[in-house]
Amino acid sequence: MEPEYDLSKMKKRPNPFAKQLKKQITISLRIDVIEYWETMAQEKGISSQELINLYLQDCVVSKRKLSLN
Repeated sequence: MEPEYDLSKMKKRPNPFAKQLKKQITISLRIDVIEYWETMAQEKGISSQELINLYLQDCVVSKRKLSLN
């Protein structure tokens, strides 16, 4: 790396767009549901929160509807 690109001298700053990307919420889930997503996440090598977020985002994009029969 060139000396003029020394990133160790850069100051850290928060991403100004981060609050627009995600919003923290609290939901209550059954233990078996949590265990299912945690197992799936371990298999994929990502966090369970990220896996759930990816699945829900896929539902949004594909406009998937839940059938309550």
